[in-house]
Amino acid sequence: MKIGIPKETRPNETRVAATPETVRKFKGLGLEVLVESASGAAAHFPDADYVAAGASIVSAREALAADIVLKVQRPTEAEAGQLTRGAMLAAILAPYADRPMVASFAAQGVNAFAMEFMPRITRAQTMDVLSSQSNLAGYKAVIDAAALFGRAFPMMMTAAGTIAAARVLVMGVGVAGLQAIATARRLGAIVSATDVRLATKEQVQSLGATFVAVEDEETRQAETAGGYAKEMSEGYRKKQAALIAETIRKQDIVITTALIPGRPAPVLVTEDMLRSMKPGSILIDLAAEQGGNCPLTRAGETVDIGGVRIVGAVNLAGRLAADASALYARNLFNFVSPLIDKATKGLKIDWNDDIIKGTCLTRDGEVIHPALKA
Repeated sequence: MKIGIPKETRPNETRVAATPETVRKFKGLGLEVLVESASGAAAHFPDADYVAAGASIVSAREALAADIVLKVQRPTEAEAGQLTRGAMLAAILAPYADRPMVASFAAQGVNAFAMEFMPRITRAQTMDVLSSQSNLAGYKAVIDAAALFGRAFPMMMTAAGTIAAARVLVMGVGVAGLQAIATARRLGAIVSATDVRLATKEQVQSLGATFVAVEDEETRQAETAGGYAKEMSEGYRKKQAALIAETIRKQDIVITTALIPGRPAPVLVTEDMLRSMKPGSILIDLAAEQGGNCPLTRAGETVDIGGVRIVGAVNLAGRLAADASALYARNLFNFVSPLIDKATKGLKIDWNDDIIKGTCLTRDGEVIHPALKA
């Protein structure tokens, strides 16, 4: 049984789907590991380290022809065409953004697994790529904001006078938001946070931040069974917008993190809200790749609106490539290793397992995931 690790070819992708650590673990399961040359270079894992861990350095074609192919992002069209019938593919596949590619996986007979569809159950926590990557993105968002901000974060008392602490608002209290709160607090900022899910209030307060939200009966029903925020009613959005409009004009830095799976990112910061912020303020929009939480966000760009800079953050985790790769590679190993039969060293997949049913997009020539069926 061969596991292939192709080099990531999509723009600005620095991560790699296996590290020397996970190569050793796969070798321990009796598998042959094929790593495309220079796959780990951007994350500072040289080919020599993979060889020392037991991998073979191969061409892209050889890596893509393996029985199990592990990637960070979905394959390009050219890469997808080199996958073999019956192969298993595991990656962050973004199927809502490219449904024709999902259909092509089915047509080729590839069994494709979307790692971002991992169910939010206890048994799958070590496989949860969204959590591992969002945690780093939340941290990096604050570090980037601090680097751009023209003032210090903590309050400083000096002989020349006192410097006031920066005020940071985090919008969306998922994994990225919680890490952003914790990081901003460690840097000495005065932090507040908002989320439609009332259950996050205690988490926000436990990190030393202030919770800002309209609390009514709708917020008590605002979380899905999978732990995600529901889309709220128009009435609630108006009440929440009024509260946030009053809060946001006092902030120096706003970090938005709200996403709805399979839908455009919800608008949290309107143009009027943004223009009410002080010149020199910063908005870091972690939802930029799905349209942004602000209508003025441009993915991959920094836009200046009346002295307020909007950063359309793209692949922030990838800018911490070594750590992001290490965590992602462990997620993949934890997902794949239970599927390897100890006796035969081949794949033995329980198709009724909740983790498999949650992540599998295509099987035996068909699109089988309920969210993607025509």
